[in-house]
Amino acid sequence: MRNADSLGEDVSTQRDWRGVVFIATSLDGFIARSDGDIEWLTDQPTHADDPEPHDGPNPPAGYEEFMRSVDHLVMGRRTYEKVLTFGEWPYSSKHVVVLSSTLPIGGDVHVTVVRTLPQVVQLLGDRKSKGVYVDGGQTIQSFLREGLIDEITLSRVPVMLGGGIPLFGELAHDVLLTQTGTSTGNSGMITSRYLVRR
Repeated sequence: MRNADSLGEDVSTQRDWRGVVFIATSLDGFIARSDGDIEWLTDQPTHADDPEPHDGPNPPAGYEEFMRSVDHLVMGRRTYEKVLTFGEWPYSSKHVVVLSSTLPIGGDVHVTVVRTLPQVVQLLGDRKSKGVYVDGGQTIQSFLREGLIDEITLSRVPVMLGGGIPLFGELAHDVLLTQTGTSTGNSGMITSRYLVRR
């Protein structure tokens, strides 16, 4: 069932931009602990039994290559607040949109705060965006529910947290994917790229 801010059934065919995700989760599907901690991701230990890194056919792009393919980032408030703890603003070459009902509009020159998903879609269209990096669990879930995600690059970190903030949530229907490539890192992290089938 769609909410009052629903975009309608044909929104994904009316846009000129591609919605893309590039994100890491624990093996059990969490993007952060319940308190937002991601130390398990940023300080991954290596182990003697970890396999040698390798790429399969059509390996997914690395982060730098991926970032060159997008002109906008859309994230939720919690993701934005986590980014602020990193120190220097990391997205100076991109337009960043924060989807939030509580943040003040115009409070940070680095971002555009937008209240609703339909307003985000309108803004991206007005700006003639071509590639949109969607980040943050709730924001990704909202875009998926509205058919606004075209590609997902997902890294699985070899750790189970047992709880936390999940990447995916409930959907009104199945979302079918085509896996196009996989690679492994030197910590045992496995990264796969998926296209969303229409």
